Amino acid sequence: MKQYSAKRSIQLLAYLLKEYGISNVVISPGSRNAPLAIHFSETDGLNCYSIVDERSAGFVGLGMAKSEKKPVALTCTSGSAAANYYPAVTEAFYSNIPLLLLTADRPSDYVDIFDGQTIRQQGIFQQHSYGDFQLVEDSKTNAEEENFSIIKKAIERCIEKQGPVHINIPLEEPLYEMMAELPVFPPVEKTLQKKTYTLPPRLAANWHLSKRVLILVGTRDYSEELQMQLAQLVKNHSAVVLTEVNSNLHHEKFFPYIDRYIFNFTEEDYRTYAPDLLITIGQNVVSKKVKQFLRKAAPKNHWHIDEAWHPDTFFVLNEKIESRPEAFFSQLLKHITPEPQAYYNLWDVLRDKKDLKHQEYCLKTSFSDFKFFEILSDKIPENVQLHFSNSSAIRYAQLFEYKKNHIHCNRGTSGIDGSTSTAMGFAMRQQQQTVLVTGDVSFFYDINGLWNPYIPPYTRIIIFNNAGGEIFKFIPGPDTTNALEEFILTRHHHNAEYLAKHFGFSYSKADDEDTLIRILDNFFKPDAKPKILEVDTTAVENAAVLKAYFQFLKD
Repeated sequence: MKQYSAKRSIQLLAYLLKEYGISNVVISPGSRNAPLAIHFSETDGLNCYSIVDERSAGFVGLGMAKSEKKPVALTCTSGSAAANYYPAVTEAFYSNIPLLLLTADRPSDYVDIFDGQTIRQQGIFQQHSYGDFQLVEDSKTNAEEENFSIIKKAIERCIEKQGPVHINIPLEEPLYEMMAELPVFPPVEKTLQKKTYTLPPRLAANWHLSKRVLILVGTRDYSEELQMQLAQLVKNHSAVVLTEVNSNLHHEKFFPYIDRYIFNFTEEDYRTYAPDLLITIGQNVVSKKVKQFLRKAAPKNHWHIDEAWHPDTFFVLNEKIESRPEAFFSQLLKHITPEPQAYYNLWDVLRDKKDLKHQEYCLKTSFSDFKFFEILSDKIPENVQLHFSNSSAIRYAQLFEYKKNHIHCNRGTSGIDGSTSTAMGFAMRQQQQTVLVTGDVSFFYDINGLWNPYIPPYTRIIIFNNAGGEIFKFIPGPDTTNALEEFILTRHHHNAEYLAKHFGFSYSKADDEDTLIRILDNFFKPDAKPKILEVDTTAVENAAVLKAYFQFLKD
């Protein structure tokens, strides 16, 4: 027999989640949110997952939302549990990932009287959410009508804004009253707003006046439609399209290795390669060098195309185009006549030179983090969901091609804190193989990402272990201090062998090139368990190898 919560506010929540197609719920254990856990787990059509650590749970939910491209609900108990969601909330906010945060709370008059597990939860995510709502206690007059309206508004905000929305839920005791039958709730009149876009004539005119058009694509999901639209603009060399590995767009006439091409740009190069029209698509750009280049270049016009964010990243933004890029380019292509420009040829000559130097360096370099990423790009199968952790991992990934794979990385805030949990959450809602490539510090930081009984056996994790935050030996500054080894790079001697065993993963290790190639030949094949491969490069001066690479590109 079913056991539903007798709390009307919780019954309304479950009903409205289903009405709006929100089917995945991540539950962290506790007593104050027990009515939600009990009710949701008994509700047909809701897929409930138990993740103990709220910080990890937040990123697991984020990964699930990225995987299915629809909102995920998370619920936790009161007090510091809610605060542990915050890292994932900030990432979701800046990446436009829809999370519905359902935090259980003590009744509102229990705040600040030293009652257990009680903090100021109302509005806790206010700086990084698209809505902060508080339900009315069931015992209050007109609570059902008010809560119906509040929940409906919160869910629609989450869907429309594609970002985090918070509902704080004060719950009075008793918490464990049950009922076997649910009431019938009224039908929902959905009021979701549909966005349309009309191209202003001046933009087509500005395009025709621009002889040096540069389109920069940042972090975004794969879009076949957008890829085809941009391909039309480059086929006769009318524009230059710069992409990053997590732009998820591919064409032989796009320029996908930005740092490879512009790493040693001089002040003269900034002027030589400067666009007069810059069009940016997507969100955070990994390359610091391209930001430096475009800030120095100061193009006359900068258009940013996005439904949510219009950041003035390069300090020259003059057109905020609130549209899906596909809708914008669909209209633009109807109103312009793409014409060949010398600007494309300028970049093409640079590409040929740098790509040749890259190939030469790959032939001469030995086992290292750099060589690992080169080998991985050759060995990884097509059509996997490939996640890179932040810091060194995504930056190495920028230098190589990863075939027809979907690339993911938490670039909203660019933190290392939830990379594993995000990838595991993503894998939980995927039929395709999910592969996480992570640095050692990021992996050990997020160990609880593996405290998860739902990880599919076709999940793969590759850790490149260089015994610390090796990136701090590459970027300028940290190596001039006495604090580098202990407090910045954080040198360690850990490996993942016993962690893999503890969490039910099979484990293998490679500390030379031949072993790495041999293991990778079978690593992605089906198995009864998920797998961890640890690539040990602790004996290598990896920063020196990477510095030598960029010096080789210069020479």
